[in-house]
Parts: sequence; structure tokens; C-alpha cells
Amino acid sequence: MSMRTRFPQQIRLVIGLSLAAVSALAGPVPKSAATRKYTIEQFMKTIRFGGADISPNEQTVLFSSNQDGVFNLYEVPFGGGQPKQLTNSTTNAIFAIGYLPDGRILYSSDQGGNELNHIYLREKDGSVKDLTPAEKAKFQFAGLSHDRKSFFYQSNERNRAAYDLYEMDIATMKPKLLFQNPGGFFPGDVSPDKRYIALSKPYTTTNSDVYLYDTQTKETKLLTKHEGEVSNGPEGFTPDGRKLLLSTDEGSEFAYVKAYDLATGKSDVLDKANWDISADYPSYKGRYRVVSINNDARTELKIIDTRTNQPVKLPALPGGDVTGVNIADSEGRMIFFVNSSNSPATLYSFDFKTNKATPLVRGLNPVINPDDLVSGEVIRYKSFDGMEIPALLYKPKDMKAGDKHPAILSIHGGPGGQTRLTYSPLVQYLVNNGYVVLAVNNRGSSGYGKTFYAADDRKHGDADLRDCVESKKFLTSTGYVDPAKIGIMGGSYGGYMTLAGLTFTPDEFAVGVDIFGVANWIRTLNSMPEWWGPQREALFKEIGHPKADSVALYNKSPLFHTERIRKPLLVIQGANDPRVLKIESDEIVANVKKNGVPVEYVTFPDEGHGFMKKENEITAYKAVKEFLDKYLMNPQMVVR
Repeated sequence: MSMRTRFPQQIRLVIGLSLAAVSALAGPVPKSAATRKYTIEQFMKTIRFGGADISPNEQTVLFSSNQDGVFNLYEVPFGGGQPKQLTNSTTNAIFAIGYLPDGRILYSSDQGGNELNHIYLREKDGSVKDLTPAEKAKFQFAGLSHDRKSFFYQSNERNRAAYDLYEMDIATMKPKLLFQNPGGFFPGDVSPDKRYIALSKPYTTTNSDVYLYDTQTKETKLLTKHEGEVSNGPEGFTPDGRKLLLSTDEGSEFAYVKAYDLATGKSDVLDKANWDISADYPSYKGRYRVVSINNDARTELKIIDTRTNQPVKLPALPGGDVTGVNIADSEGRMIFFVNSSNSPATLYSFDFKTNKATPLVRGLNPVINPDDLVSGEVIRYKSFDGMEIPALLYKPKDMKAGDKHPAILSIHGGPGGQTRLTYSPLVQYLVNNGYVVLAVNNRGSSGYGKTFYAADDRKHGDADLRDCVESKKFLTSTGYVDPAKIGIMGGSYGGYMTLAGLTFTPDEFAVGVDIFGVANWIRTLNSMPEWWGPQREALFKEIGHPKADSVALYNKSPLFHTERIRKPLLVIQGANDPRVLKIESDEIVANVKKNGVPVEYVTFPDEGHGFMKKENEITAYKAVKEFLDKYLMNPQMVVR
């Protein structure tokens, strides 16, 4: 889903392939004249983060990463130093939620990628307790209370299709129900005095409202009455509890932020830009406001000093996006990440008094020369109907005049995702080995206005796929891409686009790489996890209803038309995937084999919808390159 719908991130339909990454601190690598070739193991030394927080005494920083193969918790001194590992899971990924006021730690974890996350408490002695032990239920952290005596969480334990909101007392660790969801709502922020709860109510993926629930009167009030397709969502309450910040695209192509006054009912525009404002939130006491703008696949960040209404001037940092800003309660210190298309994320601490930024965990594997990595370039091309399509272009550094390189289209997850200028070890690995990569933000992608976002509704596997086909003309026009060696690759919805490309445009792409991709829309929509709640209905309206629109969904499902596939296919699948069931990939592989077409299948018994274990990710990406080398890089293996 688009960031504009404000649905909980945990229930997005699919994932993309771009993975932020980090590794241990390292010194500079000497420059070399020629571009060095690296293994996937070397690229995967850059590993992913999974949350970060500042301790109550502001002396340490908590973060989670998979630097040892599986996501675990680590602590590092705020001023810099050697990280200390706090958990030692070798199976299930552990993601940092944050510190409690007394220094204990909360974290989230599921079982083998099944997405049924629980909330765990790690005591100071290292012992761990599951605070939400119910089976077959999902629990999502929803923030500390303003008085710091409790925290909130969402749970679908009572009703699998609706999230209720609970308050957990930190002293007793006993929960209390605050909002029993009648269905159709997603609970949001809680006011500082705990009287009000902001609610999001989606109708479609481009139309939603914000409600205010009063815990005293038990009344629910609509705040965003409107006509037509308008996406509204709650951002959060101001620290004084007088206003609720709302995101809306009413009267605009892009999302902006209003401040709703709870006493008067009036709304005033707070922040607006020529792109979507993707986040807008105050610090604990309200001295600062953090504003993120989705500026053409990059994050433009402003930290506003609310006393002067002027941006804080940060010290010089390496080029890239500043994201994940977390300001301590004292408002004197903060942490953030810096990430770019040619540099994995680095975790920084920052002191407002000294204006000093300190890299805590630097991103790049020390054996990799940063000069060998490639920056993404934003390009645009016209599609079949004249619509302008944005894309990110990565090309090998050691290209020579007259060379003709194979190319891969990388298609993001969604529908409604966006490939951004962030670091991807897979993209760098392929480009480092001679492939041109074009990450297409086809119609239906978020970040380019609501008209563009809605342009693929009920046209999935058709108009958006034709955008991908049209990109071949751009690649051919560069002069350095072999038009006979252009493949298509994607994860989740991007995996569907890969299968659709090989099925419905069988002569356009030389090969396909499907990672956790949808093959049968009827089954996928019928088997969506219960915890998606109202998002299920929104997706039905965008993609099609599995009963009312079964014929249309049958026609756009590659599984039922596999006799058309005649180009080599690689399929990668997690056995525990609750979104795209393994049977989808089993059946597509079996059917394509009947055609006598080369098909390779890689499965992981301990993964869900995406990679949580580095070993598996390395295996998958190595298989991708070997497959592409066999059919694209090898001039004797082009399949006609």
C-alpha cells in the first residue's frame, strides 16, 4: 500500500527488494584504478537494521541488525564504541521496539516468518518474558504513554479481523482494554491525557477517513468529512494534547499535513510541499518537529525548531537520505540513519548542544572500495499512452564504448510500493558483475501523486506491465544495452509482474526471476491473513473481488495461462509465507516444466514473505546471478 493510506506497515500486501544495510565501523579503503569484482558474501556483509532507540539515561543506543545472520539486539555507547550483543537468536528474527523508562527493553518477534508477532520484555539480567502469549494472534506496539507509566499495543486476539487497542501498565505488566474495535478501523495515536484515540478508517486504497474516539463518552467522531477519493490519516497528537496532526491529499495531488484543533474543530495547514509529506511528528516536549518529504524517490528531511520555525542546521554528512530520526525525551540528543543508493545505512548519534554527529555503526564492508559502488540515477520515459514513468537506472562502472550489456528490470512490491534511492546489495552485486539494472516505478506506484497512484486500479498485469515493456525502448536507446538480453525480476507484487510479463508478453523478456510472487489472484485474495481487516476490502476494490470478479482475476492470473510461458524462469519461495502461499510457486513451477521451458526453483523452509536470515538471502542472490549468467551473460544461451 502507499504510505498515504496510513495502514500499519506490518500488514502491507507485499515487500520490495531494496534492503537497507550496515556493517561494523571501518577505515577508508584505498582507491583502485579498475572496478574490483565482489562476491555476494562480501556485499551481504552490509546488513539490515531493524529499529533503534536511545536509553533513558541517554548513554547507550539500542538497535537490531542481522550482522551475525539473524536479527538480534545490540547496544552501543552514544558517543561511539564497540557494539554489545544482547540476544542470541539463531532462528527467529528479533526487532527492537525500544527502552522502557526503567531501562528494560521491549522487542518484537514472530515464529519462522509467520508474521504473528508478539511483544517481549527483556529484563536487565537478560531474562525474557512474552507479554502477549496468545496463540494465533498478532500484537503490534503502539507507543509509550506521554506520562511514561505505560505503553499501548494493538491486538487481534479477540477478533482476528480487527485490532483492539490496549494499555499495558509498566509497573504491573497488566493490560487494560482501551478501544474495542467494532471492525473497519485501525487504532492510531493516543492523546497525552489518554482520553482520545485517533482512528483510521480505509474504504479504498485512495479513500480513507480519520475518526476520534473519546474513551470517556465512548463516542466516535468523524473528523474528515469529504466527497470523492481523499486519503486521510492520523499522524499523532501534539505534546500539549490540544491538536491532532492529520495527513490528507484533499484538493491536492500530494499528501500534506493539517493541525486539527480538538477544542474548536478547525483545521489549519501545517506543512505542505510539491511531493508527499511521508511523516510529520513532534519531539516529546514539542521543541522540534520532524518532517519527511518523499522527493522523487529520495527522503528530504527537515528538523524544525518550533521556537523559530526554522530548520536545524545539521553538520556535514555523507550524501544520502536522513531517516529514522528518534529524538530523546530531553530533546538534547537524537539518533538517525543515513542511507543512499550507493552506500548502506549508517547509524548516527547527534548532540544538539555540540552539533556533533557521530557514526556508531558504519554501513560499508571494509573490503569493498566505495568507488566501486554505483549511484542510482532518476530517469523518466514515456509509456504507451504518453504517461511519464519514473525509474532508477544503475549501470556498470567499467563499461567500454561499443559494449552491449544485459539488463534487468527490477519491479517493486505493492501494488502501490515505490523503489527508492536506497542501498540494495542485490542491485550492486548485479551491476558489479556487468548488468544494467532499471528499477521501474510503474503507474500505481506511490510517491508521484494520487492520479498516478490510482492509474493501475483494476488494470494490474496490463497497464502497469505495459509500462515495464515500454522501458525496453529507453534501455535500447542508451546504446549500451542488448535489446535481446533484457530480463524482468521482482519480489511479491513484483514477482507477479515477472510472471505476468513472461505469460502475457511472452516475447518481450528474455528471462524472469520471481521472488515470492503471486501466481493465482483468486487464491491469494481469498487466503489473505485475517489480521488485514479492512485493508482486505480496500484491496478487493483496487484489484478485484475473488467472487464477484473471479473471471477478471482468472484472466490476469499467470497460473491459468502457463502454456504461454516460453522463456527461462527462476522462482524463489519461503515455505512459511502467509501472504503468497508456497503452493502458488509449486504449481507455477510444475506447469512451466510441462512446457519444456528451463525453470529453476529455490525454496526456504524457514522463511516467510521476505528474507530474515542472511544465509538464505546469500543463497537466493547467488542463485539469481547464476541463473542470469546462464541465460543472459552467456551469448550461446539466449532463448528465442
